[in-house]
Amino acid sequence: MDRDERTPPYVRYLARLVRRFPNYDFSFIKPLRQKAVDALQLQQGNRALDVGCGPGGTFPYLANAVGPSGQVVGVENSPEVTINARRRVAANHWSNVQVIEGDARTVGLNGTFDGLVMFAAPDVYASPEAVANLLPYLKSNARVVLFGAKLSRNRSSTLLNLLFRSLMKLSFSSTPKLNHEPWCVLRDHGAMLEVKEYFCGCMFLAWGKINVKTDSVAPLPS
Repeated sequence: MDRDERTPPYVRYLARLVRRFPNYDFSFIKPLRQKAVDALQLQQGNRALDVGCGPGGTFPYLANAVGPSGQVVGVENSPEVTINARRRVAANHWSNVQVIEGDARTVGLNGTFDGLVMFAAPDVYASPEAVANLLPYLKSNARVVLFGAKLSRNRSSTLLNLLFRSLMKLSFSSTPKLNHEPWCVLRDHGAMLEVKEYFCGCMFLAWGKINVKTDSVAPLPS
């Protein structure tokens, strides 16, 4: 697939629009990013994986949680958005934050991680292929957190459901259709998740533990 085709047109436009402002983020979303990272219960020295990291809006919270002795690895499918994420890393002089351009369904990683965040990344957490590829890179009893849009079961949210369905068409071609429980793919893999809904049930934050086997994962380079 051509590099430009990997980025939806509106995402490409926004990425270029805010590129001069590497630390830009929506103010209303910052508290949710902090809640998401808090739910991972990371410790100093841990390794955190941020898949579908976008321009790196969650990096500051993850970098603070793992400290200078830890590591943050972001994975982003869009070449255009990857540029923004790397500029954020450079602007903040984070020596322990790495950005990898790659598809979550096929990306290869080194070592294992203590926590996985998928923030506003439905093409990751709702994709059976992406989840199956990523889980072997998590340590046993690692914690996961995901945030994004969902369909609401609230009868008064019919118009909101239509709106969110329409907006999802602007996402990546690999993004599964919106449903009422986008976290079900993680639960199918044994994740014990708590879920909190927002915005009349059209947004959610889910977090918890997952048990995985890591025998096939390559060790960290010495």
